Amino acid sequence: MFTFICYEKCSTCRKAEKWLQDKGIRYEKRPIKEENPTAEELRTWREKSGLPLKRFFNTSGQLYRSLNLKERLPDMDEEEQLQLLASDGMLVKRPILLAGDKVLVGFKEAEWETL
Repeated sequence: MFTFICYEKCSTCRKAEKWLQDKGIRYEKRPIKEENPTAEELRTWREKSGLPLKRFFNTSGQLYRSLNLKERLPDMDEEEQLQLLASDGMLVKRPILLAGDKVLVGFKEAEWETL
């Protein structure tokens, strides 16, 4: 069973969810705004994904821009970044698909297809 972490109003999340449904993939849906990922979850997901922590930030979001994170992130250590991500689900890039020891961030159909 997969866990699909998303935001209802996100068009990319809706596209990813439709893809999951079209493929007949069973998943548990978790709304990122209401159920913020914890710093520990984010740490684990980063390790499993092999991605740099910066890839977990929703760089196109209003909150990211309003907090001027493009300028601030390079001066923050990993723990500070994890705590910041855990403080508001809207800072986290989505959708996220959890599948056992695999973690996909964002929706790239080719990546999801290989999973």
